[in-house]
This record gives sequence, structure tokens and C-alpha cells, in this order.
Amino acid sequence: MPERRTVYRTTVTVEYSGKGDPARSLALLWRTGERASRKGKPELSVDRIVRAAIEVADAEGLQALSMRRVAERLGVGTMSLYTYVPGKPELFDVMLDTVYGETARPPDVPGGWRGRLEQIARENWALYLRHPWLLQVATSRPVLGPNVTAKYDYELRAIDGIGLTDVEMDSVITLITGFVHGTARGAVEAAQAETRTGMTDEQWWAAHSPFLGRIADVDRYPTATRVGQAVGEELNAAYSPEHAFEFGLQRVLDGIEALVDNRAAAGGQAPDDARP
Repeated sequence: MPERRTVYRTTVTVEYSGKGDPARSLALLWRTGERASRKGKPELSVDRIVRAAIEVADAEGLQALSMRRVAERLGVGTMSLYTYVPGKPELFDVMLDTVYGETARPPDVPGGWRGRLEQIARENWALYLRHPWLLQVATSRPVLGPNVTAKYDYELRAIDGIGLTDVEMDSVITLITGFVHGTARGAVEAAQAETRTGMTDEQWWAAHSPFLGRIADVDRYPTATRVGQAVGEELNAAYSPEHAFEFGLQRVLDGIEALVDNRAAAGGQAPDDARP
């Protein structure tokens, strides 16, 4: 069962990867010759089951995901799924590995290492927006599947040879993906607000604006008043997930660039892709 965790007074569903039987999960992830159980019916396959499970999670969220719900989507009996998938934990791991295989990995990206990291960040951002349920997954115990492995390898190669240690390379990728995870959560929450509250941002502000004049005290809160007004005029909202992503990504890259420059200065040479 997913864990119910309360964060800042908001109850969310947290699902953990890597909970399934290791041998069975790895057999499914890598599609080895080892069978999870007896031979199944020809109209079903692991890939079809996984795709249906992803569709359920995309449309209804992780809280709706169950073997029974997946079977309903496929129009088959629940027990028939166990012919191909040992259980929900193993299915969940294969779902994760499958969607991580969606990120584009072009061999040539303009802009050197910075351009490559920016491309990686945008691919991860788009992935979270396509599959918001990924934001509810705790992956401290990573899925050891082929797509997850290939994604990690590609991301590391984006900064290989620029003067960082192996540990720093891993830390840089963790920094980038962690930043994207946080800003994507804000984007998803903003997108879901209208559906869950029945009120658009414009309607919310229209309902609250008459009261702002009563509580706003320019003399007492001059900086908040000035900045809040500037943000509203610039973004046409109190918060823009897209602006937070674009602004934050460039600042994160600036910080990584300072680290790379420091390493180059200490070593007396420029990184590989910065040399003529």
C-alpha cells in the first residue's frame, strides 16, 4: 500500500520504487528468459499491461492504481494479469522504467556542457508534466532497469570531461534533476488547482481583491507591496511555474559554471568542450 504522508498540512500519497521481489522485478525490467509465472494468454503481454497501468496513473493518479483497475482497462480478469506480472510492486517498477525511457537523448546538442544540461532539464520537466504521478514517487532506492540506467548514463556523459570528479558529476545531475522535480511539482499543483477547486486563478483573485485593499498596508509592508505589484504586472499572476523554471534553471547552471571554472583555474586548463 502507498504510504500516506502529511507535508505542510497537505496529505499526499507517496509510492516507493524497488519494493518488489528483486529477481522477479529484474526479470520483468530486462525482459530476461526467466518467467514470472506460467505461460499466459496470447492477447496479453507485459508491455500491454504496463502501458495500461501508466494510462490509469496518468488519468486518475497513483491512488487509483491497482491490479484490478488495470485489468478493467484491458477488459480482462484481474487474475490473468498475474500470469505476466507477479504483483503491483513489480508492475510499478516497470512503469517507472518505461516512462523514463521517453526522454530524448540526442547525440549532439549545441551550447557545450551547459546546453546539454539545459536539454536534460527540459526533457525531465516535460516528463513530469506528462506523468504527474512521478512526483509522488520516492526513488531513493532506484529502479535498476535498462531505461533508468541508460538515462543516467546519458546525463552523466553530458558533463564527462569538463573537469569534475565522478562524485561531482553525480552531484550535478542530482542538482539538476532535483531542481526540475521541485519546479515541476509547482507547475502540476498550479494546473490542478482549477480542477480541484472549481475556480480559475482569475476568479480566485477577483473574489479576494476586494479584501486586499482592506488588509494591504503600504507603509507597514512597503517592500512586499512593491515587489508583489511588480510580479503581478510582469507575470499576470502571483506565481508562474514556467518563469520559476526558466529563471531557476539559468541560476543553477550559473552555479555549475562557477564550479567548472574554479576546477579549470585550479588545474590550469579549460574543460574539453571549452577548448578551441
